[in-house]
Amino acid sequence: MTDPMPNTDDLERIAAERARLKEAYLAPPGERPASSARGLHHFALVSSDVEQTIRFYQELLEFPLTELFENRDYRGSNHFFFDIGNGNRLAFFDFPGLDVGPYQEVLGGLHHIAISVEPGRWERLRGKLDDAGVEYLLESEVSIYFRDPDGARLELLADPLGEMYGMTDI
Repeated sequence: MTDPMPNTDDLERIAAERARLKEAYLAPPGERPASSARGLHHFALVSSDVEQTIRFYQELLEFPLTELFENRDYRGSNHFFFDIGNGNRLAFFDFPGLDVGPYQEVLGGLHHIAISVEPGRWERLRGKLDDAGVEYLLESEVSIYFRDPDGARLELLADPLGEMYGMTDI
């Protein structure tokens, strides 16, 4: 089996390409135009068990359930939403009768969803994950990666919105 990591020559080429892209497209914070978007309305995932998903997101992670109604695109399916702060929602569908299979993380697909929480709440939620036996990876003193009941990878990040690991205006 070959090593999937790039070799030194590839790393230099990748770094040069990153520098070129930054030079061509990344304007300094004060020179960037305003976004045409107002924010993330919602991000939708698939749930294999509506109640299990509600308990995980509302009771464990403390994201209030804000709505639950029939999916307009698939009769009998639920579409439900959780408040993840700042007017943003995390949404789910279930598809009873369809064998959608388990969540799969694939290259080119969803990697993870990073959600900013206040540092004190981050500590409390980390403790709740411990108490619930949820395995996680502590990436730094501000970032926890873990999976929801269906396998979707989440990150709780104690950095404020618009900041990552001390860098602002990301």
